[in-house]
Amino acid sequence: MADKKKKKPQKLKARSPRGFVDRSAADIRATDEMIGKIREVYERYGFDPVETPAFEYTDCLGKFLPDTDRPNAGVFSVQDDDEQWMSLRYDLTAPLARHVAENINEITLPYRTYRNGWVFRNEKPGPGRFRQFMQFDADTVGAPGVQADAEMCMMMADTMEALGIKRGDYVIRVNNRKVLDAIMASVQVAEDDGGEQRLAVLRALDKFDKFGLEGVVQLLGTKGRMDESGDHTKGAGLNDAQIMRIVNATGWNEVSSGSNSGVSDGLTLANLEKALSLDGASIEGVKELEAIRGIVRAAGYEQDRIWFDPSVVRGLEYYTGPVYEAELLFDVTNEKGEKVQFGSVGGGGRYDGLVKRFTGQDVPATGFSIGVSRLMTALKNLGKLGQDEVLAPVLVTVMDKDTESLGAYQKMVQDLRGAGIRAEMYQGNPKDFSKQMRYADKRGCPIVIIQGNEERENSKVQLKDMIEGKRQAAAIESNEEYRAARPGQFEIDAADLVDEVKKLLAVQASA
Repeated sequence: MADKKKKKPQKLKARSPRGFVDRSAADIRATDEMIGKIREVYERYGFDPVETPAFEYTDCLGKFLPDTDRPNAGVFSVQDDDEQWMSLRYDLTAPLARHVAENINEITLPYRTYRNGWVFRNEKPGPGRFRQFMQFDADTVGAPGVQADAEMCMMMADTMEALGIKRGDYVIRVNNRKVLDAIMASVQVAEDDGGEQRLAVLRALDKFDKFGLEGVVQLLGTKGRMDESGDHTKGAGLNDAQIMRIVNATGWNEVSSGSNSGVSDGLTLANLEKALSLDGASIEGVKELEAIRGIVRAAGYEQDRIWFDPSVVRGLEYYTGPVYEAELLFDVTNEKGEKVQFGSVGGGGRYDGLVKRFTGQDVPATGFSIGVSRLMTALKNLGKLGQDEVLAPVLVTVMDKDTESLGAYQKMVQDLRGAGIRAEMYQGNPKDFSKQMRYADKRGCPIVIIQGNEERENSKVQLKDMIEGKRQAAAIESNEEYRAARPGQFEIDAADLVDEVKKLLAVQASA
C-alpha cells in the first residue's frame, strides 16, 4: 500500500485582532508632534506628569463605561494566579482615582497632573471605532470650587489653538450633570430602580452625534433602536411626553452638533433656570454654570471659544457636576460621502465621588480627556500635522565585508550620527551593489556614501547625491552612458566626510 502523501503544514494566517490596528512611522511621529504641543500647554498651566499601569484590578476600575452591552462589561479581563480579576483600563481617570487614593498621604492637594496612554474597550468595532486608542488627560484632584472646572475649559481652548485650530473651527461646550439630573427629576425618571433608567437616558442623550435626534428619541422610548447590522439596543422606557420635555429642556430640538446660533448663552442659562424653578427642580447646576461663565468671560474667553449648552451630556456614569466637550466645527466627508461636522475630540467633567470609593472621604476632582487618534485625524484634515517629512538616513554602502572594512564603514556611520545626521550602514547582502542602490532609492536616502579598496587607500570617499542623480539620470538614454556619467556622484577627502555631507544636505534642503 502506497504511503499517503504527507500534508504540508498549514501556514499561520497573519492577521491583526478585530478593532486593533498597526501604526506607521508617519502616524507615530505625527502623534508625538501633537502630544508635545499639548504637553507644553498643560505644563504652562502648572500640571505635572504621572503614569499608571495598563492593567488595574477590575473592582478598582468600577463599572462606569458608557456601553455595557458587551461581555466583561465592556472591558478586557484576565484572572491573575491569585484568582483576582484584572482588566485593561478603559480610560485614564479611574486609574488616577486609585493612584490618588493609594498615595493620599504623600500627595499634595490640590493634585494637578497629566498623562497619556493607551486605553482598551471591549466594544463592537466599526469604521473609525477601535478597541485600543490613546487618550491624553489632565486632572485637578482636591479642588472643590468651580474655578477648577473653568480652568479646564480655558486650558482646552488654549490647547486647540496651540495645535493650530483657529477660533471658529472649535468650541468648548459646557453643561452640568446636576442640570440633567434636575431635568430628569422634573419629568419623573425612575429613582427606585438603582439608577438604571437614569443611566439609560444619559447614554441615549450622549448618542446625538452618532444617531441624530431621531435615533436619540428611539433610544429614549420603549421600543429602542435597531442599527444597520440588525443589532438592537434597548430603550430607556420613557413615554412621549417625557421625551419631548427632555428634548425641549436640553435644546436637542435646536442644537446642531456643537454650533451655536448667535444667541447669548447667558440668556440660555437664564431661561433654563426659570424653567427649572417653575418645575420646582433644583437650580444648583445652573448656578454653577453661571459662576464658571463669569470666570471664563472675565479671563477673555467669549462664547466663540467656550459655549454653555444644556445639550452636552457625556456618557460616563461617574460625572457629578460640570461636564464639557471640545468640538470641531469644520466639515468633513464621512464614509457615506456626506458632509458632516467633525464633532467631538475630547471631553470631561467633575467626578467628586470616584476617589471616595476608596477612601470614604470626599475628594473632589475634575478632568479632561483628549482622544489622541481622533484629534490627529482632525489636524491632518486641516493640514496642521505631519507636514514636515522626516529625512531618510544617509546610507553608507558596503563594498568589502572583512572585519577591517566593516569597522571603517561603521566608523563613518558613527561620525555622521555624532554630528546629528541620520545615518545607517547597509545590513543586507553586500555582494550585489545594485541591490544596495535600489534599497537606497526605495528608502528615500538623500545621500549614498561609497568607499572601495581604491578609495580607502587614497583616503577618498565617493558621495552620491540621490536627488541630483535622479534629475540628471532623466536626461540619460542608455545604461552605458549612465554608468560612465555616474550622475550626482563625486569624490571627496575622507577626512571631510561629515562637513561635505552637511553641506550637501543643506543644498538639498534649500532646493
